[in-house]
Amino acid sequence: MKIADHLSSKELQHMTDLKNKDKSSNNISNEKLSDRELAELMGTNRPIYKRVRGAIRNK
Repeated sequence: MKIADHLSSKELQHMTDLKNKDKSSNNISNEKLSDRELAELMGTNRPIYKRVRGAIRNK
């Protein structure tokens, strides 16, 4: 038996509304990001620290 067999019609309607809402929100994010913005999102422009004789310093 599926979970849907145990739900009431109101709960089934609520679940289908949530499923449709998730699909529609994914299509909205079609913005183009520049190379600099992508690098920032990936975290490549963060400071680098190194341990030197027990102390943490910038590299």
